[in-house]
Amino acid sequence: MNLSQTRPVEILLIEDSLSDATLTIEALRDGRIANNVARVADGVEAMAYLRRQCKYDGAIRPDLVMLDLNLPRKDGREVLEELKADAELKTIPVIVLTTSASDKDISRSYDLHANCFITKPVDYNQFTNVVRSIEDFWLKVVTLPQRI
Repeated sequence: MNLSQTRPVEILLIEDSLSDATLTIEALRDGRIANNVARVADGVEAMAYLRRQCKYDGAIRPDLVMLDLNLPRKDGREVLEELKADAELKTIPVIVLTTSASDKDISRSYDLHANCFITKPVDYNQFTNVVRSIEDFWLKVVTLPQRI
């Protein structure tokens, strides 16, 4: 049975752009899969959330992380590296969703064990379609690991 048929999917959106975060959350809400989206705006907050530290001590472990690379305080590459080096977090799938189309960023993200790399389209409709495609694949087709 697909995870999305048994309970809402928990998504952590790590995105500093309020407009991109709002678009992503709206596109996920409009989808057909029950999901809860938590958002943090920088890499330091992201790691605190993932490790359930400080104000995030009651946070639910995400089933999926959507990660921007260009973040304040700790960039997305550092977050990805820390997350995938942590034995308790490394099984969480990470989708890099960023404005970068740099070959260096793509290669580095996969070297750090990102599960996929998607360049954000600038067009609103294309952006919404990309988020819905993510939802269709990652929340309907893929079997996600069980939460710990």
